[in-house]
Amino acid sequence: MKKVLLIGRSEAGKTTLAQRLLGEEPRYHKTQAVTLVGPIIDTPGEYCQRAEYAKALALYAYEADVVALVVSADEPFMLFSPGITSLVNREVVGVVTGVDKPGARPDLCDSWLRLCGCRRLFHMDALHGEGVGELLDYLGADGSPARPPDETKIRRSPAEPIKTAKKTPKKVPKQTEK
Repeated sequence: MKKVLLIGRSEAGKTTLAQRLLGEEPRYHKTQAVTLVGPIIDTPGEYCQRAEYAKALALYAYEADVVALVVSADEPFMLFSPGITSLVNREVVGVVTGVDKPGARPDLCDSWLRLCGCRRLFHMDALHGEGVGELLDYLGADGSPARPPDETKIRRSPAEPIKTAKKTPKKVPKQTEK
């Protein structure tokens, strides 16, 4: 599966989406730091809401194969600027969450995401799992949950590189002198 970076404001549904992509039932969890679980990089909403953290998102994009701009369908305005996808040299898709909410305007969100530069858009209700399969197919997950069994969650600050931790370290054979 392609590694995906989830970017969006606080409460846009990034963590719920990440949990669904991993085959987990959604539970509330406020993301406090950039979190890597398998092929999913979940970011706190504050990273795109505060200028001093926003630059870190461009750097984290280099760790991903795909960047997903996540927008809730009931957003009153668009947080991302038109043409923002040009800041990264990765494929950028738009994800509209909460399409079942009262007052949802996925059509308006689609317009905003297209202005940002997203060519591929996904609509979903991640809370109930609707539409998640289409994104999994797009990311190449073959219908199975995205979490490899040997990888574990790690949290990083913007200054630290993202690494995948293994539960059991690989044994390196000793080199013998000739």
